[in-house]
Amino acid sequence: MKFKYYNTPILGLSNNSDLQSLLLSGFSGLEAYHPQISILFCVLYLIAITSNSIILVVICLEESLHEPMYLFLSMLAVSDLGLCATTLPTILKLFWFNSREIHFDACLTQMYFIHIFSMMESGILLIMAFDRYVAISNPLRYTVILSSSTVVKISVGFVLRAIIILIPAPVLIKQLKFCEANVLSHSYCLHPDIIKLSCSDHRINSFLGLIVIIITFGFDSVLILLSYVKILATVLSIASQEERLKALNTCVSHICAVLLVYVPMLGVSIIHRFGKNLPSLVHVIMGYVYLLVPPVFNPVIYCIKTHQIRIRLLNIFKRT
Repeated sequence: MKFKYYNTPILGLSNNSDLQSLLLSGFSGLEAYHPQISILFCVLYLIAITSNSIILVVICLEESLHEPMYLFLSMLAVSDLGLCATTLPTILKLFWFNSREIHFDACLTQMYFIHIFSMMESGILLIMAFDRYVAISNPLRYTVILSSSTVVKISVGFVLRAIIILIPAPVLIKQLKFCEANVLSHSYCLHPDIIKLSCSDHRINSFLGLIVIIITFGFDSVLILLSYVKILATVLSIASQEERLKALNTCVSHICAVLLVYVPMLGVSIIHRFGKNLPSLVHVIMGYVYLLVPPVFNPVIYCIKTHQIRIRLLNIFKRT
């Protein structure tokens, strides 16, 4: 398969207006099997979209679930659906029609929203950790501390954090100059993947990306860990072992959700930094694991482990 390149002007550099489009990549060397591989992606996306939509419908229809914990869960479902909606078009376009080309501005837009929804997911997991801490350490004042207005303010704050903090990323990329290379590593657009194609100095972009990761995912993960240290200290102070297990059981779903987000993210970071000699297939697969594992498994875990949602879901099916 021939890669499409664009001629460069004088001095071998082109600005963003000359770079009209980029080329997406699937599984290198397995292009003939892309239609078959797409079946797996269709199944995963179908599970993710259906299960997250069911979570939203159940929480919306059942007034008894209009509590902070379930409102945060609905926000998590929205962010997962956002990730699916943002990446599904380019992935299926590539695997179904072998259409690799994506306009430069469309790529920047997709990149922006992918990182927004990922960052929102991290912030929501932090809110949910705080929710579990309040529920276990101060259950009598739970509804007072996490009132409806407080929930709305916290939620809006994390959404605005993601939107505002990522605005400089596409703006700075537009200032870069690009040479002939225009082939991305994935079937969707990510910030590190785009800037590495630049033939001008992109250290500011790399530094910005590092700062964003530190003050968002790094900050969130530290606070999540501290929340669970406090939760564990509170649980250990409970005299009855049965009550300890009951309290910890309410955190199992959230702990699984945190691991589903942060373990693939850590794996991608480690492979990207230390696995340069690994086959490109490993990098591609890890990219898809990071992208698809949380939306697919988050709602499944919450449906299995959360008794209230499971009961309400069964009641809805019985009515129909």
